[in-house]
Parts: sequence; structure tokens; C-alpha cells
Amino acid sequence: MRTPTSGFADELGQRDGDNSNVFGPELGEFSGEGHQSGTDADDAGMKTGTTTVGLKTDEGVVLATDMRASLGNMVSSKDVQKVEEIHPTGALTIAGSVSAAQNLISSLQAEVRLYEARRGEDMSMQALSTLTGNFLRSGAFLIVSPILGGVDDEGSHIYSIDALGGTTEEEYTVTGSGSQFALGVLEQHYEDDLSLDEAEEVAARAIKSAVERDLASGNGINVAVVTEDGVDVSKYKDIDQLL
Repeated sequence: MRTPTSGFADELGQRDGDNSNVFGPELGEFSGEGHQSGTDADDAGMKTGTTTVGLKTDEGVVLATDMRASLGNMVSSKDVQKVEEIHPTGALTIAGSVSAAQNLISSLQAEVRLYEARRGEDMSMQALSTLTGNFLRSGAFLIVSPILGGVDDEGSHIYSIDALGGTTEEEYTVTGSGSQFALGVLEQHYEDDLSLDEAEEVAARAIKSAVERDLASGNGINVAVVTEDGVDVSKYKDIDQLL
């Protein structure tokens, strides 16, 4: 909490017979130096600079991501799987902090299994998107910005979920540092009647466009194709294999 620059704080102190700063640090608040050190430590964590995309079709959904993780200005990994199965017919992409994303995926997988064991049925995509948003709103998984895609009794679904838990259902969506490049491709090539194969190609074109311009994206592509039969995740070091 910052100290006001006006004389308001002095006036309050004089009323109480105390000239100390009534707007001083609260319990648990860091001094300027300590806060800066904490920020530096957070910035040093491994992150997925990332481009992730999701597209919905009548047959299912396609999720695609690049494969690069960064540590500051360095490429820390060239083989990161940024899309994971979290439901028998659902998958999640990750963008943001690697540690928080891994924890989020594990927590969602556990909750989905628990729901199935208790109720004898699979969780709907609407319920899963709500659960994911609630997890992110709790503040325990900062900073992660995922895309949820899946199929249930109501059809195919793509959800864009921001880092604070805001959730919207979309026809197609993007997240990550390369999203502006990928979104332009999706805007140009997405159609309502795409087949799964065509959606996979459009997703690959979107990732390739981002990889060519975004320094934090690269090193190949992970693709998850989700249908009512399950989740199939594939990895390609050469994006042109899908084009």
C-alpha cells in the first residue's frame, strides 16, 4: 500500500497525538527492497512464453501449442508438452508459469476422477470450465491462462479462461505471448463447417505464424484432437508435417 503524497496522513497522525505514518506497511507487506526481490524471484521461474490455440468443430475440438519454455531471455526447454488430457473427453492447454500450470492440471485431473467416482458419470464441460475458473480465482495457480476444450452430451466446447478465472465459451480462441499472430490466422481461415483434419491444419498454420514472429514460441507443435471417443495428443518437431 503506497503512502499518500498529500498532507492527509500527517493530519490523521496529529489527531491521535502520533505523527507516525498511519498508512505504513500492513501485516505481511514487504518493504520496497523486499518486494523487489520477490518480484525478481518470480520472474526467474520457468515460464511458457507460449502460443496456444483452440478450435471447435461439429466432430470435436482441436487444441495446439508450441513446445518452448523460457527462463528470462533464455530458452530453458525445447520439448514442453503444453496440452494435457484432464478428462476422458477433455484437454487443457497451458500458458504462463510452468509450476502453477502443472499443479492446476494435477488438481483438475484429481477432481474429475473424484466426480466420476462419486456420481458414476463424467463431468460436463460446463462444470469443468466452472471448476477451472474457480481454481484460478482462488489465486493458488498464478499465473496461468489456459484453454479448455472437450466434448460432452451437448457437443463440442472451447472455453477461453483468463488468469483470474474469467470464462467465456468461444468458437476459437488463443492465449500466450504469440496470440496476436495466431489470432489473425484463425480470423482468416476458421469456418463453422471445418472437419477435424481441416481444423488441425488451421491450428498448425496459426502456431507457425506465431513461431515465426514471437521469440517465446517455437521448437515444434503439440496437437490434441478431442472427440467423443477420447483425447489423442501428438507431437511434431516440424510444423510443416501438418500443412
